[in-house]
Amino acid sequence: MARTTDAPASSAGNTVIKIGGSLVADRVRLRAVLADCADGAPVAVVPGGGPFADAVRTAQSRIGFDDALAHRLALDAMGRMAEVFSALEPRLAVAASLEFVADTLAQGRSVIWDPVALKAGHPDIAESWEVTSDSLALWLARVVGADRCILVKSANIPARLDPAALAQAGLVDAAFPRFAAAFPGEIAIRGPESHRERHAA
Repeated sequence: MARTTDAPASSAGNTVIKIGGSLVADRVRLRAVLADCADGAPVAVVPGGGPFADAVRTAQSRIGFDDALAHRLALDAMGRMAEVFSALEPRLAVAASLEFVADTLAQGRSVIWDPVALKAGHPDIAESWEVTSDSLALWLARVVGADRCILVKSANIPARLDPAALAQAGLVDAAFPRFAAAFPGEIAIRGPESHRERHAA
């Protein structure tokens, strides 16, 4: 499948890693995952919105603004979490453009993506809660031509579940199966157990 023409450069061989905002509840694991991203092969980190996105959901339920605005505010939440991740692991710079992401990967360095540019809208991305950082990680992986997309979650998820089953169970967002079908690379999900097993090995 051809990559979208949004891609500024090829990042073949690289990986996109979505780090769930829920990992803030486990500071030790979060710091370890971020250090792994800085120490290993070049990766583009996609941050979840974490407590910042939760605040958007709460505000929407209380005030009643529409999903389009909530989506844009959730993108801001991811940007704030990107700043938090970079503060915890200063070797990871924050990139607010696809060009910066691709250039940094091409230079052999890891980077954290701030999706603020998507607030202007994109035809591939619905402005609703159906699209969260899970699907955006797959979208970024396809756009920059990465070979693999890994979702780092706070819960262990059975590897046998396909994207549709994951979405049905509420473990990823509703749009995830569609974005997974468009991504030609490998998709993996890592929970706490897989992280501990890797370090023990």
